[in-house]
Amino acid sequence: MEIIQVVGLGLIATILILVVKEQKPMFAFLLAAATGVLIFMFLMGKISTVISELERMAKSSGVEMIYLKTILKIIGIAYIAEFGAQVVRDAGQENIASKIELAGKILIMVLAVPIIGIIIETVLKLLPS
Repeated sequence: MEIIQVVGLGLIATILILVVKEQKPMFAFLLAAATGVLIFMFLMGKISTVISELERMAKSSGVEMIYLKTILKIIGIAYIAEFGAQVVRDAGQENIASKIELAGKILIMVLAVPIIGIIIETVLKLLPS
């Protein structure tokens, strides 16, 4: 029941932040950011388990590892960009958060281009000449 631990940490941090926010807003922000990092670190073991299982499935199905690694990088960029944007939003900087999200989307597009090219080549090979 890891979710109970995560929610418990989040609730405790939220109460502390609400108490501290009036007197020390900077400390409240740092506490919120630290809580987010702690939750992320807590989930790292689960993430590595998922990645290991995906790698095992890819190997057994004959999928080239470069494709899986690219997809995992894309997922990682999406999660990290979302996390960073939310932290920046918590600090009240909506414009910077939007730029972080834009950068994440562009980096995802850059990584996706080779995969899209391979998909197009595969489709073209399947079409009659």
